Amino acid sequence: MKKIKLIGILFFLLLNFCFGQDTKEVENQPLKQPQQQQNSLSNRIYFGGDVGLMFGNYTRIAVHPLVGYKITHNFSVGLRVGYEYIKDNRYTPTYETSNYGGSIFLRYRIIPQLYVHSEYAMTNYELYGESSRKWVPFLLLGAGFSQSLGGNVYLNLQVLFDVLQNENSPYNPWDPFFSAGIGVGF
Repeated sequence: MKKIKLIGILFFLLLNFCFGQDTKEVENQPLKQPQQQQNSLSNRIYFGGDVGLMFGNYTRIAVHPLVGYKITHNFSVGLRVGYEYIKDNRYTPTYETSNYGGSIFLRYRIIPQLYVHSEYAMTNYELYGESSRKWVPFLLLGAGFSQSLGGNVYLNLQVLFDVLQNENSPYNPWDPFFSAGIGVGF
């Protein structure tokens, strides 16, 4: 019951993180803003993240909020934290665990829709059949695509590859990490 409450609280917090500020000019305002206002902290910081939900014989509930900072118009840096609950009924006994960790990322926009992405992540896993937890490092490199769907709503697609290939990674070597989603307000 405590896990369900924690997941509910984390989901609510993530929904709050998913709505960032729209930094585009509003119609009828001048296109150029004073330099001081363009460089203000609120115009450079953005929030986001993702939620993963899967139910059935394999249940996964994940939340990964992030905060980023635009160093320049095309280059940004950010932090992401994450938590996931997993329950897998395909094993006997049932495998049930929580994974958590964080990462730092760099993103460079080649053109407004296309960016390259690098991310160093550390995730703490309790691997099936082992009694201890392990920190597993990842160095994720790849690219993404972001397309405006109108207003401040965006379609985001991203593919990353782990180039470290740590022996404790629960993933198959060179499996791509795909993500797709809709972003609102950032």
